Amino acid sequence: MKLQQVSDNCFAVLNERNRMFDANSGLVNRGGGVVVDTQPDLHHARRMIELFGRVWPGMPKRVVNTHEDGDHVWGNQLFAGAEIIAHRSVPGGMRDAADPRPFRELLRDADRLMPRLLLATRHPGALAAARQIREDFDFDGIEPTPPTTLFDERHVLDLDGLEVHLIHVGPCQQRGDTIVHVPEERVVFAGDAVFRQCAPMRWSGTYEEWLATLDLIVWLDPDVIVPGHGPLCGIEGAMEMKAYLEYVREEARRFFDRGLTSLEASRRIDFGPYASWRCAGRVYVNVECAYREFRNDPRDAAWDRTKTFDAIYSVAKARRIDAEF
Repeated sequence: MKLQQVSDNCFAVLNERNRMFDANSGLVNRGGGVVVDTQPDLHHARRMIELFGRVWPGMPKRVVNTHEDGDHVWGNQLFAGAEIIAHRSVPGGMRDAADPRPFRELLRDADRLMPRLLLATRHPGALAAARQIREDFDFDGIEPTPPTTLFDERHVLDLDGLEVHLIHVGPCQQRGDTIVHVPEERVVFAGDAVFRQCAPMRWSGTYEEWLATLDLIVWLDPDVIVPGHGPLCGIEGAMEMKAYLEYVREEARRFFDRGLTSLEASRRIDFGPYASWRCAGRVYVNVECAYREFRNDPRDAAWDRTKTFDAIYSVAKARRIDAEF
């Protein structure tokens, strides 16, 4: 993790490995302070607080959760007394997306002989994901802490004259997706609307909704985007994300029309200019999202995490690339 200043009053803490759960956080260091997203476990949240402590005068008065995924909210409990702000859908979304128990159970199974052997036989992708997670993260002690202040479409904070605009853009990657725009400093904290130099994963919404969000971010014309995952960028990061999504959707359509399954398509798609991105096997999730749209599946159709890990692993093995999640 590293601390990086991005404007006069805006800072970012970046998780540099850029794999699953390696989420970024932000700080607007005015008017009592606002932290954007609180990290994927208590160790990382405490390290984030330590890094931001180099520039802030005290613990912040406000926290913004850009959406409901655990890697963006599991440090909330360390901000006792702070106002935690999020879109109105986030508390409900957290009940599933931010429940740490399935991940605790997965890690426990991967650590015990007989459950590990069963995973290796039945769900090798889930076992590989558990081993990767175990390298960096520990979900013990997490008590999911929901937001205390909810908004609908937009919410404006006044930090001693510096306006911070919270704009709901979901469902994009998740239902509660919110971007945090600091117009005067030309900064956007994009949450998981932007992944940088790694393949994205989408659990909700449609391609058109995500593409529209990326267009909005470009239209806001920030000098700096702090993505949910990956290094800092300018609007080129949003434009590259849009190009990736359009490319994957077009390729998925070709294979869908030929009658291939989403897994078969994911094994065959040419990664093109995105071959160097981390976690390339995640293309399966994006292809499956496209297939669901082509089939007119229900928008809220559930995902099976274990089967998704297995599919990503299968794609990586078929493509002879690193199995990263």
